[in-house]
Amino acid sequence: MNIASTDAKRRALGKGLDSLLPRVNAPAVPSAEGEGGRPREIALDLIDRNPFQTRTLIDEEQLQELAASITANGVVQPVLVRPLANGRFQLIAGERRWRASQLAGKKTIPAILRQVSDEQAMEITIVENLQRADLNPMEQARAFERLSREFHMTQEQMAQRTGKDRATVANFLRLLRLPSTIQTKVESGLLSFGHARALLAFEHGEEMEKTAQRIVSLSLSVRQTESYVQGMLHPEGKAKKEPKAQPPIDPNVREAQEQLQRALGLKVTIEDRGGRGKVIIEYARIEDFDTLLEQLGTANK
Repeated sequence: MNIASTDAKRRALGKGLDSLLPRVNAPAVPSAEGEGGRPREIALDLIDRNPFQTRTLIDEEQLQELAASITANGVVQPVLVRPLANGRFQLIAGERRWRASQLAGKKTIPAILRQVSDEQAMEITIVENLQRADLNPMEQARAFERLSREFHMTQEQMAQRTGKDRATVANFLRLLRLPSTIQTKVESGLLSFGHARALLAFEHGEEMEKTAQRIVSLSLSVRQTESYVQGMLHPEGKAKKEPKAQPPIDPNVREAQEQLQRALGLKVTIEDRGGRGKVIIEYARIEDFDTLLEQLGTANK
């Protein structure tokens, strides 16, 4: 592993939102914000939703769990807002915490104030979302496209701002070539990022859609999908084997798999055969791997 490259990636992520957010200099907000940008309590009904939000799907069950945690422990991490001219505030980052606080019946929420333009607020929102692990592939693809369209960023610039590889940015942008029906399946989780990438080997949307239907109906893995697609593209090679349907997953195994995915923020697959098997944890970046080690308590030991 290239240590210098890895360190550079970590520094890019380590900048965080503070590298994008200037401090409030003008007296546009009350002086209740302490020195150094300390959070202040702001009434929830004075905060407007972020109009630049790129996230379209929020898991309601996870939102309820967060609301229960806020009821018991309060909001641990403040949200980010900017002051508006009418005495109200606009959310920049922290929509899940804001919505969960409403569900929890809270009247106020800790918030850090920043004075930013519409353009800065939009860029900050998109970049902050792209640094999260639970954004679905299509949301990420559209966020990258928006950075390119609204801010004229190159793929290299987007990679630097979000701490991702340029090739990863390119792969997400390619997802926008998929027919809308397939994009919907990716958004809902019926198809994974790996399935979608395999489908892009086809030139025509009709071929993609037919293969997508087969993937869903037979519960094909990404590897099976890749083999099937290559067989369709190169029939002159060895005879294609009709993919077999995957056996149904035990409900208890599926529940355990989903719990691990929510806890780790990474894709988890459990292969169980009569009580024996293995747990596969997938990660796309070295930062995800480091976070996993920290969660498992093995970092720096």
